Amino acid sequence: MGHVIFIGAGPGTADLITVRGARLLGTANVVLYDALADPTLREYAPAADWVDVGKRGFSGLPGRDSNGQARINELLVQYGRTSGTVVRLKGGDPSIFGRLDEELAAVKAAGITCEVVPGVTAALAAAASSQKPLTRRGSGRSVSLATAMTRTGDLHATRTADTEIYYMAGRQLASLSQRLAEAGWPAGTPVAVVSRAGWPDQLSSEHTVATLGEAQALHEGRPTAVVVGVGATNVSPSSLGGEEAGPAT
Repeated sequence: MGHVIFIGAGPGTADLITVRGARLLGTANVVLYDALADPTLREYAPAADWVDVGKRGFSGLPGRDSNGQARINELLVQYGRTSGTVVRLKGGDPSIFGRLDEELAAVKAAGITCEVVPGVTAALAAAASSQKPLTRRGSGRSVSLATAMTRTGDLHATRTADTEIYYMAGRQLASLSQRLAEAGWPAGTPVAVVSRAGWPDQLSSEHTVATLGEAQALHEGRPTAVVVGVGATNVSPSSLGGEEAGPAT
């Protein structure tokens, strides 16, 4: 019986993987990798058997069908039983919209040991590259990560945190604008849109809830994170405030 390691590859270029993730990737006999993982990650495990199990909702590659989740689960169990160390390499962080729960359940049901190595999720890469912190002292005390699209294809938005980040909304930004307004966000609320966060061709644009639809053409067909609220505002010298009561440091 083998051992399965779920590793977050980060959202973009290979150097966003963690040191631990890179080290354990190098021990792999088999790597089941996502479509969004940087191909140069192969350099960490050149002798491994690399198996493409990517879902290509954004790739647009002709003749390349997405792998169904059930098939991925089957492959994890198949290789996990026969192939020593198996790495499931996922873009971003495995536990953030990565269907990690389903894959863990399949591996555990088969009696295969496993572990999870965290990675940098797209929301954090978007915040870092745009220099827009998701939390701010005194004004940004909560962050919500959400997927705008449900399994049935419905589009949802809420207003439950100071900063809200929506994944997988790049194709419906105009509709998301409407849903945000319906959820109670004022029309002038800042919105930052970042597509392909962490890659050299990353694109960033600034909007409001009312004008979010204008970003559609710019980010069409690209993995996109939409940041709404406090975390979408720019940092300026005026952000330097007086000391406030808070936890000791």
